Amino acid sequence: MRVVVQRVTEASVTVDGEITGQIGPGLLVLVGFTHSDTAAELDWMARKLVQLRIFGDADDKMNLSVQDVGGDLLVVSQFTLLADARKGSRPSYIQAAPPPVSIPLYEEFVRQLEALLGRPVATGRFGADMKVRLLNDGPVTIVLDREASLG
Repeated sequence: MRVVVQRVTEASVTVDGEITGQIGPGLLVLVGFTHSDTAAELDWMARKLVQLRIFGDADDKMNLSVQDVGGDLLVVSQFTLLADARKGSRPSYIQAAPPPVSIPLYEEFVRQLEALLGRPVATGRFGADMKVRLLNDGPVTIVLDREASLG
């Protein structure tokens, strides 16, 4: 499981001209799943995200989490996070789980985040051609991997 987290002042996802998810201050979370991801990876990542201290405190030190500041989450599936472009010019996506595996993982991941935050989480539309807009705050962008084999 690989996640790219971006601290944002605002973000949105549009599919076919329709906004499917939109947030104010919070985190834009791009997520990709591997064949071997399990509930353990989802649980670890969900907890990590809501507790990740990347928001400024009163002294402007990154010491607060999205939960602490009451920020929102926008979660977007992105299998290309698992791309391997080490050989040749065309990336391989062999590490990415196919939709029958990744859709249930994505849906469960969103449910876990909602349970931890105690409120709805905005999303994109799995498998759609999405247009993502964001205003990165900082900028702060962090890559999180759960499985050691992602290297």
